[in-house]
Amino acid sequence: MSDRITEVTLSSVTLPLKNAISDAKVLTGRQRPMTEVAFLFAEIRTEGGHEGVGFSYSKRAGGPAQFAHAREVAPELIGEDPSDIARLWTKLVWAGASVGRSGASTQAIAAIDVALWDLKAKRAELPLAKLLGAHRDAIRCYDTSGGFLHEPVEQIKANATASLEAGIGGIKIKVGHPSAAVDLARVRAVREHLGDDVPLMVDANQQWDRPTAQRVGRALEEFGLVWIEEPLDAYDAEGHAALARSLDTAIASGEMLTSVAEHYRLIENGSVDVIQPDAPRIGGITQFLRLATLAEHRNLILAPHFAMEIHVHLAAAYPHEPWVEHFDWLHPLFNERLEIRDGRIHLSPRPGLGVTLSDRVRDWTVDRADIGGTQ
Repeated sequence: MSDRITEVTLSSVTLPLKNAISDAKVLTGRQRPMTEVAFLFAEIRTEGGHEGVGFSYSKRAGGPAQFAHAREVAPELIGEDPSDIARLWTKLVWAGASVGRSGASTQAIAAIDVALWDLKAKRAELPLAKLLGAHRDAIRCYDTSGGFLHEPVEQIKANATASLEAGIGGIKIKVGHPSAAVDLARVRAVREHLGDDVPLMVDANQQWDRPTAQRVGRALEEFGLVWIEEPLDAYDAEGHAALARSLDTAIASGEMLTSVAEHYRLIENGSVDVIQPDAPRIGGITQFLRLATLAEHRNLILAPHFAMEIHVHLAAAYPHEPWVEHFDWLHPLFNERLEIRDGRIHLSPRPGLGVTLSDRVRDWTVDRADIGGTQ
């Protein structure tokens, strides 16, 4: 049965973090410690009484730009059939064609796209993963939020223990310290603390040059890592490919890229064993599904970045066994929690994404636009 979009509400929300976060980009002087995350929420309502909610985000800069672009293009949705998601994605891209098909423009569209998919799954009374066609009801998960470089290694070990006790299946810690010796000592300490059987990953956040990545990558081989993440600049497809060929440890990257086309360079060059797209960054679920098809064709491992509330559904629909990144930063934004046990995130039976916005979202809203309705 057809339906029509009558209202779109956009909210720019600033989520404060409990502690300032530092990774290798901070230690190299390229960024300041992160104290907050900017979110763009899109709430879509239809004449049939259906609602969908989606979000995008930006760290350190870009939140106001996403909100401004979404506010400009969202009127194109009024009167449209919300089921025609791929067509609407293209319509919104053309509405802002002069600013391109990557970066802040498509990240703005991502919040709308996710909301449309949430709405569609709710209309079908299915979890999003089931609407897409799930291959599994539980997905391997690993924790990142306890392994940042600003924390001493003893604290990281304690954080890792707490994560495992909470049912999380793997641990990722940050590397990329100006001293490779410090990195290796921290990895050794965490591996010895965890033992050989716990999946362990490391993330250099793009801060090594090619010789350093090769040298440190070889030294890391002894620790049996699941992957080395972003050893080089995110756009250095050739450098990542050389590492992937020369190291036994898998190479992972993709989170910083903002289009399917940019990810395709990694895929066609054989740059990664593990691809890490971020649905809010590449334009939403519609684009993520396009990319997942390309990744499946090359038999890549999928490990989406951040936003587990969205990515648990997309990972469940990927044919090959994936990973999902666990972050607790977003907990204050939603009324619901994902179920985590036995090393996996378990799909909720709730329809759509399975989350509703908490009252704190309203408290942290810094700008809002209501489009359509009774205005």
